[in-house]
Amino acid sequence: MHTTEHDWITTPITADILRGALDLEHTAHGVLPHRLPAWARAQYTDGQLAMAEAQPSGVRLVFRTRATAVELDTLPTKRVYAGAPPRPDGVYDLLVDGRLAGQSTVTGGNTLAIDLATGTAESRPGPVGTLRFTDLPGGVKTVELWLPHNETTELVALRTDAPIEPVPDRGRKVWLHHGSSISHGSDAASPTAIWPALAASLGGVELINLGLGGSALLDPFTARTMRDTPADLISIKIGINLVNADLMRLRAFTPAVHGFLDTIREGHPTTPLLVVSAILCPIHEDTPGPAAFDVSALSAGKLRFQATGDPAERAAGKLTLRVIREELSRIVKQRAADDPHLHYLDGRDLYGEADADELPLPDELHPDAATHRRIGERFAALAFADGGPFADHSA
Repeated sequence: MHTTEHDWITTPITADILRGALDLEHTAHGVLPHRLPAWARAQYTDGQLAMAEAQPSGVRLVFRTRATAVELDTLPTKRVYAGAPPRPDGVYDLLVDGRLAGQSTVTGGNTLAIDLATGTAESRPGPVGTLRFTDLPGGVKTVELWLPHNETTELVALRTDAPIEPVPDRGRKVWLHHGSSISHGSDAASPTAIWPALAASLGGVELINLGLGGSALLDPFTARTMRDTPADLISIKIGINLVNADLMRLRAFTPAVHGFLDTIREGHPTTPLLVVSAILCPIHEDTPGPAAFDVSALSAGKLRFQATGDPAERAAGKLTLRVIREELSRIVKQRAADDPHLHYLDGRDLYGEADADELPLPDELHPDAATHRRIGERFAALAFADGGPFADHSA
């Protein structure tokens, strides 16, 4: 329950103060931000994707106010993995006029208990929790409250000690990005520390993050969602999920990439579109999927992945990261002859062999917080700087 030392004003949580979400579902407790629209969510039955798109990576409350105190009631859903160490609570980042001014977590909430060995999951209900920030600077300011990138978060009530209003359009470009769990945020320290959020901040753009853990699989509904979402800059990061899910062979991959790009181009015919291949992932560079949890590591309380495919199967069309990079490069070069706004970036320019020696992937698949920062800074330097595909040519 919230305290009473402030004269609180409760403001309904509506789309005009929420950025980065493509849909708001009204629930018994409040509203649940979604990163895929309802029609797209009706076109799959995959529990992994359902969980990923409801985790509000890149989603934030944004408003102007004189308030010096903010409270947010939320109902988080926290994940617990059988046999693995407890996961930390999701972090909320508070920004004031673009600068990080506070961080906090919410206790309570629902629990999703997942057994990786059996593939089963059990939901357990829990209570609503309250997030509170006080001693904000006085005067009119822009407040951004970034929701946890890796924790489903129902928004129950927003309270401030002064009125709030939506932020007027600042004329910033909108960057729409799609990728895997690494783009989703994987093991980043907080929601503004995921690499797309860092890159967006450095590039001075508004982020819509369709990084979907385990689900960058060239799904047609994702392409249609991107087609229909207003954006000034678009990128898709493709590779790792197609390998570790062992979803398709090279014969299906090539037309699927063309179809995905064709669909995006239906709604964004001349928008700068950047195709990014996977960062270096040693276990899958030349070994196909599927990826699997390392049971021996799990029994020791650690989460680690391994590639279970046979490198010899590449001859039969099984995908590896090296195969995918070569084909993506070829496809983009072919299409760019008639599409001058289409570009390619090799993911190893964001994280390559030297980086893997210095900052190895802790679970063999996902980068840590320091690596997210490196990837974000490099992406900004390669994409948003002068000469990059997202460079600002309006000046």
